[in-house]
Amino acid sequence: MHISPVPHDTSVEVRPYEDGDASSTLEVFLTAITETASADYTSEQIQAWADPGGRDLRRWAEAMAGRQSFVAIIGGQLAGFSDVSEDGYIDMMFVSPQFLRRGVARTLLVYGQELARKWKASELSADVSITARPFFESQGFAIVAEQSPVKRGVMLTNFKMRKPLDHPPECVDAR
Repeated sequence: MHISPVPHDTSVEVRPYEDGDASSTLEVFLTAITETASADYTSEQIQAWADPGGRDLRRWAEAMAGRQSFVAIIGGQLAGFSDVSEDGYIDMMFVSPQFLRRGVARTLLVYGQELARKWKASELSADVSITARPFFESQGFAIVAEQSPVKRGVMLTNFKMRKPLDHPPECVDAR
């Protein structure tokens, strides 16, 4: 795997997912799990979750295109990605290990939150890994339940988390 040097431009830009993003988003997914999440999960759990040898790029691209996916870019490099459904469910949020602690996840969450508000969702919800739990808690999410999903025959731990969305009052002409 080739890791590019971290760009000097530190501003995070978010844009909708494009067809050409499939390979980069898959690489971010795999490295985020195998490197970042490996601090909180066993090697067996990491392999079952990431399934690096079983990921088909075409199917990945179709799944990404089928969700309201968006990507974060720093200095021309894809730094992370996420999505949000019209009811406020975040299926995935992953940040490349080389871009951790640079505001990528927060910027992605704000973008997704604004989309969810636009669609009048009442809350954001996500199934959050042990690794991501502190970030989501710092952003106002609360744990609803601890869960034990099974991936490829291996049990993992994650958390159902929710955050209510406030909606700005509609503008009223006071004349």
